[in-house]
Amino acid sequence: GFSRQMVEILSRHGVAFSSFDVFSDEEVRQGLKAFSNWPTYPQLYVAGELVGGLDIVKELEASGELDTICPKAQKLEDRLKSLINKAPVMLFMKGSKQVAKCGFSKQIIEILNSTGVDYETFDILEDEEVRQGLKSFSNWPTYPQLYVKGELVGGLDIVKELKENGELLPVLKGEN
Repeated sequence: GFSRQMVEILSRHGVAFSSFDVFSDEEVRQGLKAFSNWPTYPQLYVAGELVGGLDIVKELEASGELDTICPKAQKLEDRLKSLINKAPVMLFMKGSKQVAKCGFSKQIIEILNSTGVDYETFDILEDEEVRQGLKSFSNWPTYPQLYVKGELVGGLDIVKELKENGELLPVLKGEN
């Protein structure tokens, strides 16, 4: 019950946190009590420092201090905007530049490599939240997705079309 209450408080405040089940490792369970000089669980740590248990967290919540000492979870939309703008040319794909994990990703990598323009990639297979969220955010249902200066260019078919029309290089350079 105490752990559940702690999780509810942290979630309610949008705190980015992870947890460890002390019942899964008796050595950690006993060792952490000695390490922290705190006999009960749950124990909240921020940046490696013990904040305290549930009672202290409730006090911090009541005083408004909890919001100032705990890191906030980044909202998905903010995270997507940050990723899209990570590099001037950003490709969201299955795999990476070095190892494409589907035919469409392989084809778009070959096209981009042929332009000589520098670009970054993000492997959507490594992050389901980004994979699903970007589809909604961009209103584009498939991958790969190519962005230039934070704007969606499109997928493989559009990139192929731009290449055939001689427009790909100016688009990648942000000239269009």
